[in-house]
Amino acid sequence: MDEYSKTSGKQTSRPVLKSILSGKSTPRGSPSFRRLNSSRTPRRDGRITGFNTNCFRSNRIVLWLLLITLWAYAGFYIQSRWAHGDNNEGIFGGIDDEVEKSDGGSELSVSKDALTDEVKISVNQSESNGSRGVLHRMLSVKKTSKRSKRRSSSRSRRGNKKKVLESDKSNEVEEEDIPQTNSTYGMLVGPFGSVEDRVLEWSPAKRSGTCERGSQFAKLVWSRKFVLIFHELSMTGAPLSMMELASELLSCGATVSVVALSRRGGLLNELARKKIKVLEDKDKLSFKAASKADLVIAGSAVCASWIEQYLDHSMAGTRQLVWWIMENRREYFDRAKLVLNRVKTLAFLSESQSKQWLDWCAEENIKFKHAPSVVPLSVNDELAFVAGISCSLNTPAFSTEKMLEKRLLLRKSVREEMGLKDSDMLVIALSSINPAKGHLLLLESLDVATNKMPVDDGKSFKKMLRGSKEKKGKDVKLLIGSVGSKSNKVIYVKSLLAFVSDHSSLNNSVMWTPATTQVASLYSAADVYVINSQGLGETFGRVTIEAMAFGIPVLGTDAGGTKEIVEHNVSGLLHPIGHPGTTLLSKHLHYLLKNPSERQRLGLAGREKVKKMYLKKHMYKTFWQVLYNTMKVG
Repeated sequence: MDEYSKTSGKQTSRPVLKSILSGKSTPRGSPSFRRLNSSRTPRRDGRITGFNTNCFRSNRIVLWLLLITLWAYAGFYIQSRWAHGDNNEGIFGGIDDEVEKSDGGSELSVSKDALTDEVKISVNQSESNGSRGVLHRMLSVKKTSKRSKRRSSSRSRRGNKKKVLESDKSNEVEEEDIPQTNSTYGMLVGPFGSVEDRVLEWSPAKRSGTCERGSQFAKLVWSRKFVLIFHELSMTGAPLSMMELASELLSCGATVSVVALSRRGGLLNELARKKIKVLEDKDKLSFKAASKADLVIAGSAVCASWIEQYLDHSMAGTRQLVWWIMENRREYFDRAKLVLNRVKTLAFLSESQSKQWLDWCAEENIKFKHAPSVVPLSVNDELAFVAGISCSLNTPAFSTEKMLEKRLLLRKSVREEMGLKDSDMLVIALSSINPAKGHLLLLESLDVATNKMPVDDGKSFKKMLRGSKEKKGKDVKLLIGSVGSKSNKVIYVKSLLAFVSDHSSLNNSVMWTPATTQVASLYSAADVYVINSQGLGETFGRVTIEAMAFGIPVLGTDAGGTKEIVEHNVSGLLHPIGHPGTTLLSKHLHYLLKNPSERQRLGLAGREKVKKMYLKKHMYKTFWQVLYNTMKVG
């Protein structure tokens, strides 16, 4: 039954609306009724309350503007402190504590993961067959269940929704395992991270350079967003160079996110230590982040598949992408050629690499709107600091003079752990182990240099050896690095092991060391560096300039980037690629073994060249121009 209200003593047939708040009936002529049933406020009420309402609204707008201003200021302040590693109060989370906890067992974990593709090392002391026992590392293959579980869970999460990138298909192919029999690494030494920290008195938390605030690079990248594309996370040239770029951007106040197309390798923990964010997704999420960034920088030709999909996904992609290509082989060009002219800015590492790629482009009739740039690599501040070269890490307590003294102590400690004599000449080759790096040819040269005195009818070599009297007790020791790198080719590793096993004289001359980012200890202990890249030669040679920074003479192939960096008989000695170079390399090894003064002369010249051309400030001066040209309107 309907309810009714009484008005002026008469009964009406009009319905009564109940008050929403009280539930009581509301007279039709009441103010609350009018508010519920009319979009217009009575003029009388407006006149009474209009001034107060307008005043309140204007004050509220001012209050919100003030809050937004304070919030923006707080955000820039926190970002600045986070970018410079100022986390003493713990306001940015506990990542430092977690990293420090994990660092305690880092050396053990690195040595466990040192061998190629999930190969575990069990160390057994061999019986003494002569005057000196040799540690044999038998390789026992063990497939870890953790990785298989992680892969299966990852597949179940993705289902069939996400498209698998072409680069992953090529990068994730499993190499066959090294068999348990007839395989030994002989002397496996290192890593020397704990020795390095103890001698240098330098904790991992301090290992990040500071930005040069007054530089053009710093002013350009401040408060901007960058997305960096890694093709993998191995401890090799391209990923390491991209990690240092990310660290520098972060140090200069930029926001940095990393997309890893393949997570194989050991850089994930290092990225966490440097507080560099790694996106979990490499498809839709990465495209979304890239489209919001001020600039996207891809660091390998292997990124071609991701770049192609991103450009199809984003209309503005071509205007905000720099492709920094760090490879120099035809197969990489063939992978990238369909996307090359869709990118606004291409950058290479060396003039020889740039010329080679442009020649390939001419063959394929690929034309560019803008000429490619050349951005050479540099020695990072961590290594320059230990080498005794002035950099952003120096303080009154850690001056260049003090670091030179510490470097000598580090050299002595590491060589003692390796079992080397003062008279031994330590030759090192730190790179991924694959045929392009020429390790087998290097072993052949070492075998000749240690067992057979090179015979040369030419006058040049006789002149070099004239007056250099052979002394007993001088030996050449070779240290091959990056054991366990995900970029190693297992079949090629087997061939090296077989060669060493077949040449008894090399058993006591060849040592191996795991892949690591703490290489200052190895450079400090070394006397000679060999870069024996074959084919077109090294693209640039990051390790070449690092060795030169430590005053180490370089023996390299007369090709590619090595030829641009090393001046023959000035900062090193060059030899041809292939077997013709093997004989000359053996002669160069023997010559430097017998002439320590020549090692010192060549090494000092190389160090001076690095100080003039290959420090961080030189690289980022060039990089600034590339980024500026890419980000400017037009």
